[in-house]
Amino acid sequence: MLNFLSLKLEAFGLDISDSSLKIIKLEKERRGFSVSSFNSMEIKRGVVEIGIIKDEKTLAKIIKSAYEKAKGKKIQTKYVVASLPEEESFLQVIQMPRMSPEELKSAVIFEVENYIPLPIDQVYLDFQAIAPIKDGLDHIDVLVVATPKHVVNSYVSCLKSAGLIPLILESESQSTIRALVKDETSECPLVALDLGENKTDFIVFAGRSIRFTHSIPISQRQLDSSISQLLKVDLDKAKKMKIRYGIAGERGKIGAGSKKVSQAAAPVLEEMASQIKKYINFYEEHASHEHLLCSTGIKKILLCGGGANLNGLPEFLAKRLALQVEIGDPFINLPRAKKDKAGSIDFLPFTAALGLAARGTDIKKENM
Repeated sequence: MLNFLSLKLEAFGLDISDSSLKIIKLEKERRGFSVSSFNSMEIKRGVVEIGIIKDEKTLAKIIKSAYEKAKGKKIQTKYVVASLPEEESFLQVIQMPRMSPEELKSAVIFEVENYIPLPIDQVYLDFQAIAPIKDGLDHIDVLVVATPKHVVNSYVSCLKSAGLIPLILESESQSTIRALVKDETSECPLVALDLGENKTDFIVFAGRSIRFTHSIPISQRQLDSSISQLLKVDLDKAKKMKIRYGIAGERGKIGAGSKKVSQAAAPVLEEMASQIKKYINFYEEHASHEHLLCSTGIKKILLCGGGANLNGLPEFLAKRLALQVEIGDPFINLPRAKKDKAGSIDFLPFTAALGLAARGTDIKKENM
């Protein structure tokens, strides 16, 4: 997490991916929080590639337009909590001997060079000690986050060009977990899957911290292309068929349209399940769970992102992986007022943006 100011200020959340950006502004009400402003805009191919900004001028224009045309209330603040690309962020939990906070700071900077693939002077580095689920450990678990300076600097420059003031930048996985995991605590390890247009983010969370992340190169775009090619329809119609029929055939429903879409989607979904299983196995083979109250491995997967609502997907993954698979609730840590100003909007694609917006409602000087 990268902090640029030391003031208590209200901010909105901005999640930037290769294909779209999403804005969320929350406001406090007597019964909790509600979405006061939101927007989503497409980013054309080539503007951002694998998290790297290739056309700063164009992206700045899109950000400015999305900000100015936000639905709901006009956004008054210029302060923004924005995402950094998961592909360019290095997250690692390291174990350190028990020591004072002052000693820990210098020791982590020295130790982290063994874990990140870039020289320490080429990255922005942040870390936090993880409070254990149970006491009595003989070490301190520390979450270290490092992002190349040239990547961070390009995002800061772009945000400033759009007329905004970057208050905090953090990786997509951190904001996703803030939105999805109740009280940001889990006694047993779980997986959050963010199913995006260009990739699927695989995040393992355990205790009070992210433990492992990976970007799986399987996307909604691939799913649409598979349906398009096998059913010989254009991409636009393929997307509509996917939304209409889903993969409901997995639930035993009979229908020509449903069966055709399920068959066309099967190769991509089978590969996705295979990749998820591979990384679950990798994590469980290398993880140490002595700091948890639960000694078992991963039992649950939470789905979020634009592809999470694919009809039949939770059942498909549950069957293939023999795990509990649920649609995540991106408002689980944000008690809402009875009347949500955004109405019946589907906010699963806004999960990371909601996590960023939540951070924007709780910026305290002592945390900067």
